[in-house]
Amino acid sequence: MLLGALNGTYELLASVPLIVEYEAVLTRPEHLKAIQMTSTEVDEVLDTIVRVSVPVALRFLWRPQLKDPADEMVLETAVNGGAAWLVTFNLRHLATAARQFGIRVEQPRDVWKEVRKYEKK
Repeated sequence: MLLGALNGTYELLASVPLIVEYEAVLTRPEHLKAIQMTSTEVDEVLDTIVRVSVPVALRFLWRPQLKDPADEMVLETAVNGGAAWLVTFNLRHLATAARQFGIRVEQPRDVWKEVRKYEKK
């Protein structure tokens, strides 16, 4: 998940290649089984994410930056969208490159803790 700072708030960022990759991964049979959803339900969730996200056009391609070519679109969306945070479980592949672009990289649990702390203020 990519979060961009805009007018003092954080918003989701999405690009077409990123959403297509999410769909390809989430609709694999083993993932559908693990999350106990149908491909139609996954499509509905992704449609909702698209509706609430800020669209990012990929004006510059920064490849190659990462060891795993399948992760390049995540970094490209983050950089082109001016992401403040890249929220991922995949720190091993994305953290170093994202930080070179000034993007904070955190696991979802750490971001959730920070959001909860902010809400209590």
